[in-house]
Amino acid sequence: MAKPPRNTSLAAQLRELPHFDFETELSALEQQHGGGLRLLEALVESKLVPKDIACRLYADCLGLAYVDPFASLVTDEALAAIPLEIAKKVNVIGLYVIDGVLTAAFATPEDAGTVKRVSLIAQMPVSPVFALPRDITDAILIQYSTEKNLEDTLNELSGSTVFDNPDLAESESLVKVFDDIVYYAIRERATDIHIEPQEGQCRIRFRIDGLLREVLTYSRKLHRSFVSRIKILSNLNIAETRFPQDGRFSMPVGSANANFRVSTIPAHYGEKAVIRILAMSGRKSMITLERMMMSQTILAPFRRLIENPTGIIFVTGPTGSGKTTTLYSALQEINKPGANISTIEDPIEIQLPGITQTQVNSHIDLKFSTVLRSLLRQDPDVILIGEIRDLETAKIAAEAALTGHIVFATLHTNNAAQAIVRLIEIGVEPYMVAPSVIGVLAQRLAARICENCKEPYFPSREVLQKYFKDEGLAEVPFYRGRGCGACRGTGYKGRVAFHELVLITEEIRTLITNRASVQEITAAAAKVGYKPMRYDGLKKVLLGLTTIEEIEANTSFEWAT
Repeated sequence: MAKPPRNTSLAAQLRELPHFDFETELSALEQQHGGGLRLLEALVESKLVPKDIACRLYADCLGLAYVDPFASLVTDEALAAIPLEIAKKVNVIGLYVIDGVLTAAFATPEDAGTVKRVSLIAQMPVSPVFALPRDITDAILIQYSTEKNLEDTLNELSGSTVFDNPDLAESESLVKVFDDIVYYAIRERATDIHIEPQEGQCRIRFRIDGLLREVLTYSRKLHRSFVSRIKILSNLNIAETRFPQDGRFSMPVGSANANFRVSTIPAHYGEKAVIRILAMSGRKSMITLERMMMSQTILAPFRRLIENPTGIIFVTGPTGSGKTTTLYSALQEINKPGANISTIEDPIEIQLPGITQTQVNSHIDLKFSTVLRSLLRQDPDVILIGEIRDLETAKIAAEAALTGHIVFATLHTNNAAQAIVRLIEIGVEPYMVAPSVIGVLAQRLAARICENCKEPYFPSREVLQKYFKDEGLAEVPFYRGRGCGACRGTGYKGRVAFHELVLITEEIRTLITNRASVQEITAAAAKVGYKPMRYDGLKKVLLGLTTIEEIEANTSFEWAT
């Protein structure tokens, strides 16, 4: 039920905000844009007020709720209730259906006539909420995108005479197709887009929940233009096809930007491009350590680690294993007014209130080591280093840990114990590594079983003996996904992390000083509770969060107990 509208304007409500101190700017915007929606859009554009606060105040004026369509649940049932043509014409998007009532986001929810017409088209009552017009427009582009629509557009483009145009990469039709591919990837929660030339045709694959899935194929004559379009967006050299290139670009999505990292590499049938989808600025939500579903046997000691005043804590794992998310969660836990916390990142994925964040820039030789050296003169208490890539950065980090700072950092290693040996391999002396490192957390991500089609089953005795060595589990149900529309038939939707933690004891410090092997460090860690990553993964299997197949695919056999 709608709230009664307040008898105050948006500008009046803004003036009632605590610490209101932008009267001059607000008055100028009022004079230029008047009141109402135009003033709201100008405020959001100028960033005078955080978007969510401004939109909620405006919705209060209407007596309605505000919903960001990018932060809300959007169901297939709600999308199907409003045809695409109507959604575009009215600028409305269905969000969800509860008890036969469709909640839909409108740019003008106060227009009772429009709401009534949408209700008649949807053939159910409509509960209107407010959303920014631009957010609705881009949400429609994303949510209504389908493989069939993309295939139809690509086929139409392949059969057109547009190839006679030497500037095809910047033609309106190709730009639209490329944008649609990106929008569809965002809708499908993809982390990477692979654009690959093959012998007969080219294909596009998305990595979703850690698994690569072929989405569509297209004519080879389009491929060069696709790659050129990506290079133009990323400010790369479109004439250079013999050498790999790396770059970045951003695309506006609603009132925020979606950020992307690009890599191109020459292959047998042409250049292959991979686009990593990074966080949408201001949209990626913070996740707490509890919500990461970290096992208590790892969470409790990890929490004790991050409360230390000095030392280095590493989080290790391959690209895309969630290391940054874990580090952000740890920082958020210790983010107090009395702590000076600074980060060095590439790129900044989430903006953290109360924390100083710096992004490295290879174009001006602003490296991790350069920023870290300067950061140590900024009186820091806590430092996060996005990645230790070289000896110089590693040495400065170790020195920082030995001179009264707590340092969080990532390394690319297969397991926790290898991080110690890796530091020594890149040139840090054991006498610096031993006293500075206090703990290493290694993690992986496994695809999570789809809750919509989750079903119990009982694995064979051979499987139980291989993975659990315990016949007492014969009567315990395991779970898997059948495959449904919600998970696109895969049986998985979302991901779950599993971990291993090495706590650095005095025995391990002695081993490090003596340049001990990974096996010796692992054996010493086991004396104080260390369990390999596969052990934690199999616990997540018993909890019904993932499957044995996923753990098998994401951990090495030699880690099994």
